[in-house]
Amino acid sequence: MISSLSSSLLRRAAVVVLVFGALAACQKNDASAGQAAGKLNDAAQFAGQKLDQAASYVGQQIDATKNAAQQNLDSASAPSITIDPSALASSAQANLQNAASAASAQLGKAASITGQGLETAGRKLQAWSAQNAGTSASSSAPADSSDAQKQMDK
Repeated sequence: MISSLSSSLLRRAAVVVLVFGALAACQKNDASAGQAAGKLNDAAQFAGQKLDQAASYVGQQIDATKNAAQQNLDSASAPSITIDPSALASSAQANLQNAASAASAQLGKAASITGQGLETAGRKLQAWSAQNAGTSASSSAPADSSDAQKQMDK
């Protein structure tokens, strides 16, 4: 891309020099050969200056684009996240302790509820047993199994 741009500029400069040379040679005034050569020399210098300015501008643009691309590459490859292993381990340990504490509290609650349920079932079983013992001692007839089930459900 750069070589095609510079060769294009060189072609243009050569055309400008030739055009100025042809114009200088075709002038129909009484200028001497020395004056024509001087004008041709001036035109060549002017074309050379313009060519130098164009080459300088192209070089500046290439450098600016190169610098911008390098900055983009540098910022894209830089890590944006930093991980501190000790902070990560500390956070994980705190989370684990909180989870263990919550699990322990839930297990304690479950054990308490289970204990209360077993206690209630034990009282009902004792009441039923005491009632059944009293009825079996007072009557010699066998108790109906559905009555026993009803008493247990109470």
